[in-house]
Amino acid sequence: MTSSRYTLRQAPSRLGAFLLFGLCCLAMPSLAMANAGPLDLTGSGVGVLSVSLFVLAYALVMSEEVLHMRKSKPVLVAAGLIWALVAWAYTGAGLPEQAETAFRETLLEYSELLLFLLVAMTYINALEERRVFDALRAWLVRKGFSYRSLFWITGFLAFWISAVANNMTTAMLMCAVVLKVAEGDDRFIRLCCINVVVASNAGGAFSPFGDITTLMVWQAGQLPFGAFFQLLAPSLVNFLVPALVMNVFIRNRKPPVLTEEVWLKRGARRIILLFLLTVAISVLCHSMLSLPPAMGMMFGLGMLQFFGYFLRRSLPRSLDRKRTRYAQRGDWKKLEQLGSVVPFDIFSRIARAEWDTLLFFYGVVMCVGGLGFMGYLALLSETLYGGWNPLWANIVLGIVSAVVDNIPVMFAVLSMAPDMSEGHWLLITLTAGVGGSLLSMGSAAGVALMGQARGIYTFAGHLRWAPAIALGYAASVATHLMINHSLF
Repeated sequence: MTSSRYTLRQAPSRLGAFLLFGLCCLAMPSLAMANAGPLDLTGSGVGVLSVSLFVLAYALVMSEEVLHMRKSKPVLVAAGLIWALVAWAYTGAGLPEQAETAFRETLLEYSELLLFLLVAMTYINALEERRVFDALRAWLVRKGFSYRSLFWITGFLAFWISAVANNMTTAMLMCAVVLKVAEGDDRFIRLCCINVVVASNAGGAFSPFGDITTLMVWQAGQLPFGAFFQLLAPSLVNFLVPALVMNVFIRNRKPPVLTEEVWLKRGARRIILLFLLTVAISVLCHSMLSLPPAMGMMFGLGMLQFFGYFLRRSLPRSLDRKRTRYAQRGDWKKLEQLGSVVPFDIFSRIARAEWDTLLFFYGVVMCVGGLGFMGYLALLSETLYGGWNPLWANIVLGIVSAVVDNIPVMFAVLSMAPDMSEGHWLLITLTAGVGGSLLSMGSAAGVALMGQARGIYTFAGHLRWAPAIALGYAASVATHLMINHSLF
């Protein structure tokens, strides 16, 4: 997300950090994009120009609020130019097939991510259309929760859910609830979004399945399954410290009284079950069958399509039964509500996906893939571990993961396989997982919420709270060093 949470978690350029893949907290990509090619272009004019293009695109993304230009545009152009430069350099060296193969492998990474995210967004849009979030909002209001209580409820839910579900999907679900509950209160929504991003990224850091980077470390055999849970306390500290700071600035009042009666549309509960089943299938596809999680998600999309077909075909009979039942009971309000029932259209839900975010993912994945193929990610890792103490190298790499996706960073570290103790491997797992919270674009969760809460949760708005988040980052590292000192 970093959350790394691609395929979840994250996004690749986190420089986006953004991105690569956040979502799938549970699945593992090929990671070919992090591999350096046979030519070292890091000191060449092509390499320097590519980095400059990437930095320029990143600057334009950060200026979205000022320029009012969608964030996907600069990274799409940068990705095209970077890979054109890569192909030009390799063609000149007589190795055109190397660049083509690398591009196709990176594109495959994005394709799996695209399908995963598209299905997740479709389910969320379907739940919204069936009024699930409206009903949850009404329930929260009826319970009399104050804004401060809602802040903590959504934060803790994001923390624990992201330990078993990808941080991006978790953050989007919590954001949808906040947008419904506090509609119109942009300041509170912004604080909740920041809290949710930090919580979801922290929650994925202590579970082998909570983040793609934790999954990578586990599958590489650097840490046993149970070792990751020793990061629970540091991860919790990472979430709680900035949350406690932000809590002071929340006006402890209650949302406006809800006057309308919210009722779930037909099939809402079954769609929730289908969504949970889809996520479970995606996890099992990877853990038991070694198949990409995108396969399980697409299977789930097929189930949702069949269910939508069932809802449309059975709608007339369902309406007739309900009209008869409500008329016998004299429930005229329910009879009136039936007049607003419309058939469920799966393709209208797909059309409502956040395409700017999905295209932004493409640009970031391809940019980072191109720079990684040039050798920049390997160069960074070698520089840190070759001349620095592993403690400071791991801490710095966590900060770097707020700008460069944590997945290729972790892959570079695993490729080098530095001689580190279990405590240091846990440290890089922690810092790579939570470092993306420092910037809104440092994790897939943050990037997704910038699209979902457009104009409310922004890069600049998140940056204002960077000192508090950095304090949580430092506190989590200190907590790990203190309680797990025997592992170093």
